[in-house]
Amino acid sequence: MSNVRSQQKGCIVSKTTNKSQKVSPDLDTPTDLPQEAVDKVSKALNVLLADAFALYLKTKNFHWHVSGRHFRDYHLLLDEQAEAIFGTTDQLAERARKLGGVTLRSIGHIAKLQTIQDNDEDYVPPREMLRELMEDNKAMAAAMRKAHKLADDNADRGTAALLETFIDETERRTWFLFEASRQEGANAA
Repeated sequence: MSNVRSQQKGCIVSKTTNKSQKVSPDLDTPTDLPQEAVDKVSKALNVLLADAFALYLKTKNFHWHVSGRHFRDYHLLLDEQAEAIFGTTDQLAERARKLGGVTLRSIGHIAKLQTIQDNDEDYVPPREMLRELMEDNKAMAAAMRKAHKLADDNADRGTAALLETFIDETERRTWFLFEASRQEGANAA
């Protein structure tokens, strides 16, 4: 284990090889958080990141394959939502790196971590698309709340603040999908 310390403008920067996350010494970002907190929060962020990519691709899949009398409305809604989901990916990954953790490196890594299930069906009726995405967004919001609690428990205010914004955006997507998919005059599915 190498430990290199350098003086930069009165601040001591420690570059320690992290065996648990296999961080290259060249990528070992300094932080005041304990390594255990970095490992836990980075792991949670990577699962959220994998799910964001999975949800993005599923939303784009449905955007490309939606049909029927509400085509234009659903097509535009799903494109807007996919763009918003994709917009979270860089921030989630960079948050893990800011903490000194590692992040996703491949499609295979995403597949190992994702909890959002793919949908490879040849045809999905439009209302079922919206309902499935609504449930996926609800699951994503729940996972973000768990990660938020983990961040709070480890005094990681930056991750908690980022997740608060993303939870609100995810709840908004859930709401829009619910409203777009419910039957006329009914509040049920």
